[in-house]
Amino acid sequence: MTGHDQHSAPSLPGTTETSPLAADPAHSDPLPGTLVDAVVIGGGAAGLNGALMLARSRRSVVVLDAGHPRNAPAEGIHGLLGNEGTPPGEYLARGRAEVRQYGGLVVRGEVVSARPVAPSADGDLRFEILLADGRTLAARRVLVATGIRDELPEIPGLAEHWGHDLVHCPFCHGYEVRDRAIGVIASLPFHAHLALMFRALSEDVEVFAAGVEFDPAARERFAALGVTVHETEIQEVLAGPDGGITGVRLASGEVVARSVLAAGTRMTPRLDGLDGLGLALEELPAGMGQKVATGQAGTTEVPGVWVAGNAADPTAQVGASAAAGALAGAQLHGALVMADADSAVAALARQG
Repeated sequence: MTGHDQHSAPSLPGTTETSPLAADPAHSDPLPGTLVDAVVIGGGAAGLNGALMLARSRRSVVVLDAGHPRNAPAEGIHGLLGNEGTPPGEYLARGRAEVRQYGGLVVRGEVVSARPVAPSADGDLRFEILLADGRTLAARRVLVATGIRDELPEIPGLAEHWGHDLVHCPFCHGYEVRDRAIGVIASLPFHAHLALMFRALSEDVEVFAAGVEFDPAARERFAALGVTVHETEIQEVLAGPDGGITGVRLASGEVVARSVLAAGTRMTPRLDGLDGLGLALEELPAGMGQKVATGQAGTTEVPGVWVAGNAADPTAQVGASAAAGALAGAQLHGALVMADADSAVAALARQG
């Protein structure tokens, strides 16, 4: 995929998640054995930019990155000024270097548990993070930037084309598939809008909408724009010798030639191992999925925990996710400033 901050390829039976970070020659910093000001869970644009703000504020910060960026299959980021076409791996590598430049640490590791523990003697918050390899980290505050999972329709032959001939965002990669024969797989009535978005990029768009009820206005728009709607279920996605999509076979046996498929995904926050934080979820409109409930600058109802990036805003592209991470990191630092000041006041009172 292109343009989004953090997370994995579609979570479907038979698919696997790649780990570009595991193959990254950049080293993994050692995990500190002492309390740190902040732990950032997730090393995409949101997490790294949050960590950058914290490190520049002279906070001890550790980024824990399992290495499953959402846009890993993409050849380049799009729609991000100054970084148009930059390979996602290169963009993240630069981000890790910038965090380290200011003393932040970036550690490879998968979080299996994160939970609040007993506060300090002066009442400051404490969290314990457990990694899959048994290592633990203690932190005063937590920024969750783990991104989302994109759940695709369960159609044989579909998932393997993710991020190449199978796309989902007209802004992230629509230009790259312009003027091609595009098939839009609609699983919700809302996907009529997705089809119209791709119709603005190509005159050859057909919609596959078995079991989906479009309203009369949507069907009128399709008819006016020459968009064919197929009501029959897709049996399988067909590929040519080079591996690229050539079309779909319907349950009726009809083959419809297409070179690109677009599918709206159901998006859910990736919160594996984070149940102990007790983050609240909200339903997205039109059946699009879920997000973590957040307030201003990524605050949550859980004291000491912020959420930024796609986990809180599934439609955010890289730039918006990075900005959200910066805001969350800045507010997290501000909360620590107040906690430190209150602790100093209490200490002075004890001395008096």
